Amino acid sequence: QVQLVESGGGLVQPGGSLRLSCAASGSIFRMNGMGWYRQAPGKERELVAVISSGGITNYADSVKGRFTISRDNAKNTVYLQMNSLKPEDTAVYYCNVNLLTRTLQAIGSWGQGTQVTVSS
Repeated sequence: QVQLVESGGGLVQPGGSLRLSCAASGSIFRMNGMGWYRQAPGKERELVAVISSGGITNYADSVKGRFTISRDNAKNTVYLQMNSLKPEDTAVYYCNVNLLTRTLQAIGSWGQGTQVTVSS
């Protein structure tokens, strides 16, 4: 009914940048809150950044000042710009989208995950 496609992960050196994208498609009436989470090996999934339907953002302390979340409602897409990357940012990054379908069903959906590796 709704599909999420993530892109933009990869290998980058410390201090480098990456931009993640997560595009939603399908039976979408309205996009609500959207966010990015990450899970490193042996650790629990943690919140990285979220953005409300009104554009209000919130970040984990560990990424404040380095990461920026944004959204394009016309494209049903959420982005995560990651600058000054550190080895500890290495993880699988997942987008999470809350939306209202055309049948007015409220659902939450996860992307498939994209690997980000920060290493020299």
